[in-house]
Amino acid sequence: MIQGVELKELITHVDERGFFRELLRASDPFFAGAFGQWSHSFMLPGVVKAWHVHKTQVDWWYVPVGLLKIVLHDLREGSATRGTTQEWLLGDLQPPRILKIPAGVAHGCKVLAGPAHLFYVTSKTYDLAEEGRISHDDPKIGYDWLRPPEIR
Repeated sequence: MIQGVELKELITHVDERGFFRELLRASDPFFAGAFGQWSHSFMLPGVVKAWHVHKTQVDWWYVPVGLLKIVLHDLREGSATRGTTQEWLLGDLQPPRILKIPAGVAHGCKVLAGPAHLFYVTSKTYDLAEEGRISHDDPKIGYDWLRPPEIR
């Protein structure tokens, strides 16, 4: 696991009417009340959005509809997991959970089934100076967004 990346398993209460699922609380140590902005991204099947990285901002990602492959790459100087790449699946047919992405960890996603909805909270409000962009095919990261799933 990339240092500082966390998953919060969510509890779902189901009955004949549907379900209720609590996502975040200000008092939750996983979240620590670090609210800056809440955003919603709608993406069509096959869309790839990569790479983004923040200087100081933390992100919390939740996918209620669709299926995203989320890929993280640790760019932080001094991190024990610097250079590590990690993949996650969030959304349909996956356990309900929220992914915490620390500052300095590059992140991107690919819609595997959709359309997909990504709801995310950030610890700061949007600031262009905070945003970092890296090409999807950056050779230093070396991730192939177009490779098909592994045959098992």
